[in-house]
Amino acid sequence: MIIQIDTREHKFEVARIQRQIEREGVETFLSKLDVGDYMDTSNPTLSIDRKKNLQELCSNVTQQHERFKRELIRAVEHGIHLVILIEHGPDIQSLEDVYFWDNPRREKSPKATSGAQLYKSLCTMHERYGVEFAFCEKQNTGKKIIEILKGAT
Repeated sequence: MIIQIDTREHKFEVARIQRQIEREGVETFLSKLDVGDYMDTSNPTLSIDRKKNLQELCSNVTQQHERFKRELIRAVEHGIHLVILIEHGPDIQSLEDVYFWDNPRREKSPKATSGAQLYKSLCTMHERYGVEFAFCEKQNTGKKIIEILKGAT
């Protein structure tokens, strides 16, 4: 297994995740990807798009909706199964947990997206575009990427 990492992925995060992946004995290299942030070169039909937490995902789904939707459509058009990997922490382990997420932005703005609203949006995206959502803690991101790309999710 050789994992290709998108050059547009955040440099600090790449260094951290690359170290985690390489500690597992898996080779990595940086190169532009059309869809997602991580892909096994031997299986270009599966890609992982990493999000640092639910707030980033929420921002993508709401404020950057059209750009995010274009990436989902691009994945479908290229026959790529996309997995969104969210590094949120121990309290969010599954898509169902998102429903109960307490968005910190709601303290200042009650109209901010709730966990229930985000959950419904993610379910719709799953149904429409086949995108899957996986969760992990930051210290396990590298292992989780390898696990997903090996098909052991």
